[in-house]
Amino acid sequence: MLSRLEHYFEFARLKTNWQTEILAGFTTFITMAYIAFVNPSILRDAGMPVAGVFAATCISAAFATILMGAFARYPIALAPGMGLNAYFTYTVVKGMGVPWETALGAVLLSGVAFLILTTVGIRQWIMAAIPPELYAAVSAGIGLFIAFIGLRNAGIIKADPATMVTMGNLRDPNTALAVLGILLIAALQTWRVRAAILLGILATTGVGAAVGLVHWQPQSYTWTDMSATMLRLNVRGALGLGLLEIVFVFLFVDLFDNVGTLMGVSRKAGLIGRDNKIPRVTRILFTDATATIAGSLLGTTTVTSYIECASGITAGGRTGVTSIVTGLLFLLTLVAAPLVGAVPSSATAPALVIVGGLMASVLTDIPWEDTCVAFPAFLTIVTIPLTFSIANGLACGIIAYVILHLAAGRGKKVPVAAYVLAVLLMLRFVYIGSRV
Repeated sequence: MLSRLEHYFEFARLKTNWQTEILAGFTTFITMAYIAFVNPSILRDAGMPVAGVFAATCISAAFATILMGAFARYPIALAPGMGLNAYFTYTVVKGMGVPWETALGAVLLSGVAFLILTTVGIRQWIMAAIPPELYAAVSAGIGLFIAFIGLRNAGIIKADPATMVTMGNLRDPNTALAVLGILLIAALQTWRVRAAILLGILATTGVGAAVGLVHWQPQSYTWTDMSATMLRLNVRGALGLGLLEIVFVFLFVDLFDNVGTLMGVSRKAGLIGRDNKIPRVTRILFTDATATIAGSLLGTTTVTSYIECASGITAGGRTGVTSIVTGLLFLLTLVAAPLVGAVPSSATAPALVIVGGLMASVLTDIPWEDTCVAFPAFLTIVTIPLTFSIANGLACGIIAYVILHLAAGRGKKVPVAAYVLAVLLMLRFVYIGSRV
């Protein structure tokens, strides 16, 4: 049996073994286990039950990651994506007043659309429409978006009628605890501790409990509590014209976040073929789409690939066994459900700030000396956090990219599909406005 599995996962060709793959799976898990605590803290602001979101997060991550390992045979881990959960909560639910059940319906529709695009091959057309230089800008903009939310949740910044935003009260005990958490996680990363974010959350919670800032009563959750978000989505409401753009944003960001992570991880693992193509890429995209559909049914936001799986690859992971181990560990995390309520926002907010900073590290990939690229990238980066909208940032960047290339006489370098998309986005601003 073991020999057949080794043959299926190509152990000999990839020069790996069971011990290495299992260790790599553990490594990937400890670097991204923080999402089990952070995702419920964000979606709680959308009015979603914490216990239900925690269960949905763990189960969807386990399902998606095991499917990626067994079907696509890649050491890639998936979970509800950072950035899209913030967009779901603060832009769609709180900003537009859309019920979270309807917003989950939009997530399901985006997963179905992605599955169809993967099946018929239209995803290549969509990818060709987006200037590759804007990939990094979108990632950095989402990073700033997440960091801004983290700083606000920590109380480090607050609203101000005169300046729109200003420094918060750093002498507030909860704010001081969050500052300690940020410094602690940053220090752990400096020391190259693989579980820096997770350990930082737990340590900050421990300090908060020691000084009386954590108010929590131990409780045991029933299946009713754990399944409070399951099958609660409203697909009919999400089919409304005003929400179709939301579906597009979920689809778009998931598509390119997955492709970017896939390229980076595959290159690091040496899994890209001689023709510079990724083997079994359709299986990977199929898994991603299926995971988003499953996640919405369970009660969480878009499930996508995590760049943290690069840590497992660094530890030697080369096959789907790494992903299967990571997925099984997410299932075991369900036993920690009673503890999730003990984690205060002052402990999860630092994680948002740190993750935001990590996402902004791709700014070096932007050719800042080229105005035709640099200015659209800048617009994308600043518009996402300042308008609390990924869609606005994407639209501004793409439109500016097309217009500046035309003005510089470089219009022939822009794909035809990008012109089509730019026109549609301009019509979006004219007729729909900037609600998303």
